[in-house]
Amino acid sequence: MSRFIDEVIKTARTASTGMVTGEPAATARTSWSELHRTARRVAGGLVEAGIRPGRAVAVLAGLPVEIAPVAQGIWLAGGSMTMLHQPTPRTDLDAWRHDTLRVLTMIDARLVVVGAPFEQVVPVLTAYGIKHVIASELTAGPDTEPVEVVEDDVALLQLTSGSTAEPKGVRITHRNLYANLADSRDHLGCDESGVMVSWLPMFHDMGMVGCLLLPMMTGMELVSMRPADFLSRPLLWAELMSRYHGTITTAPNFAWAVLNRQLARVPDGELDLSALRVAGNGAEPIDPATMLRFVQNGARFGLRPEAVNCCYGAAESTLVISMSEMSDAMLVDRVDAAELERGRAVPGDGREIPKLGRPYPSVEVRVVDEDGKLLGEREVGRIQLRGESVTDGYVTPGGYQSARDEAGWLDIGDEGYLVEDGQLVVCGRRKDVIIMGGRNIYPTDIERAAGGVEGVREGNVVAVRLMAGEDRARESFAVIAESKLAGDEAAVAAIVKQVTARVVAEIDVRPAQVRVLPPGSLPKTPSGKLRRNAARNLL
Repeated sequence: MSRFIDEVIKTARTASTGMVTGEPAATARTSWSELHRTARRVAGGLVEAGIRPGRAVAVLAGLPVEIAPVAQGIWLAGGSMTMLHQPTPRTDLDAWRHDTLRVLTMIDARLVVVGAPFEQVVPVLTAYGIKHVIASELTAGPDTEPVEVVEDDVALLQLTSGSTAEPKGVRITHRNLYANLADSRDHLGCDESGVMVSWLPMFHDMGMVGCLLLPMMTGMELVSMRPADFLSRPLLWAELMSRYHGTITTAPNFAWAVLNRQLARVPDGELDLSALRVAGNGAEPIDPATMLRFVQNGARFGLRPEAVNCCYGAAESTLVISMSEMSDAMLVDRVDAAELERGRAVPGDGREIPKLGRPYPSVEVRVVDEDGKLLGEREVGRIQLRGESVTDGYVTPGGYQSARDEAGWLDIGDEGYLVEDGQLVVCGRRKDVIIMGGRNIYPTDIERAAGGVEGVREGNVVAVRLMAGEDRARESFAVIAESKLAGDEAAVAAIVKQVTARVVAEIDVRPAQVRVLPPGSLPKTPSGKLRRNAARNLL
C-alpha cells in the first residue's frame, strides 16, 4: 500500500481530531474516523459504478463536507482524482461546458461525481452520454476494504490554471504526494495539536493538497469554509482563526490584501490571532507591503510577526517547492533594480523581493541560463526542479507529455536566483518579462506601482506586454486597472495620469497605454490569478 494511504488510514484509526464544515450557517464536525468510514462506503459505491484500479474519476463539487470523503474514497478504490474547474457567476457557461468536455476526454474519465451546488450540470452530462453519479448517493455503497495501490500509481491529475485554452493535467503519483506532504508535516510540525483554517478552493493544488490532504494525513483539526463565504464576507476567515484558535492558514497575496482592509476596521480585542503560527502566502507573486500591513493590523489581536511564512510552489512539484523557516519573520532581499534587470541580484536599493526559503528535501532546485549552463549565487536565470515531489509529466489532449529532460530536470517557467544561505528568490514568469532598452522589466513591479494609486483596486491591476510589430517600433507595455470610479470620466483621467506618473517615477518606463475598467473586468484563472495574456484582449 502507498505510504500516503497508510498514513491516512492510521490517522483515521488513532486521531481524535476531524473536520469542521458549514460555517457560519450550518456548522458540523466530522471526525477523521467518521470520514474514513464514509469514504469506505464511497469506495464501495465507486466499485459498484465500475471504477477499477487506475481509472480516472472527475469530481465537480463545491462543499468540503462532500469533497473530502469522495476524494479519499476514490483513492481507497484505487482510482485517480481530477477536480474539475468550477463555474462562477462570471463564467461563460458555453465555454466552460466545452472546456470541461475536452478535459473529461483528455483524462479518459470513467465517471463524474457531481455534488452541490452543481447538480444542474447533470442533464448536460446525460446528453453527452457521460457516466455520472451524485456524491451523496455514493455514501450508500457497501463498506469496502481499500484496494492495494503502489507508490507510482497516479493519485491526482491536477488541472493547470494557465492562460492558454489548451487543457493539461499534471500527473501526481502517490510517491509525489507523500514526499511533499511529509516534507510539509516535518517543516510545519503538523500533528493533532494543530488547527488548519482554510477557505481555498479544492480544485486548486493549495486547497486540495495543502489544506485538505495535509490535515487528513497528519491529524490536524481542519476548519474548512467555502470560497464563496470568504468572498462574500472576508472577515469570516479571521473570525474562524480566532474562534477555533487556528494555528495554520494560507492564501494567495490578494486574499491577504482583502483581509487587511477588513482588519483595519475591527476594534481592538475583538479577535484573537495569538495561536497563529503560520500565515502562509503563496500561489501568486508576494507583495512584501501586503504582509507588513497584515503584521501591523494583526498585532492588535496578538499576531506574532514570525507567523508570516512566504512560500513558493507549483502543481508540478505536487505543491511546495520552498518555504521560509518557522522562526523567521518575513525576509526580503533588497537589490539594485538596474542590476537586476541585467540579470544580477546585487544587494542595494530599488527593489525588495521576498525570500522564499530553502527547497524542501524532496525538491532539488538549480538556476541555469538560456543555454542550460549552471549559474551561481545571485545570478538570475531559469528555475529548474527535480526530486521525489516533482511530476514526471502531463496528460494532454495529444497524450502523455514528459515534463523532464534527460537528467530529470523540469523547467518551471519562472526566473529567479539563489542567495548565499540557499534561499530561493523568484523574480517572475519568464514569458511575461517586458524587454525595453535592454532592460528586463518584471510586470509585478509595474503592477505594484500602479496599484498604489488611489482609486485603483489593490491586486486588480495588470501589466500587459506589447510586442514590437506593425503598430509599434519597439516592445512596450500597457497597464489595465480596475476601479470603482470607472464610470466617472474625470476620475478615470486622473487615475490614468497618476498611474503613468507613478510607473515612470518608480520603474523609469512609460506605459504605451493605461486603461481603467470596472471591477470584475480583468480575466482570471479559476483559482483567482490574473491572466495577463487574456487581458490583452481588453486593449
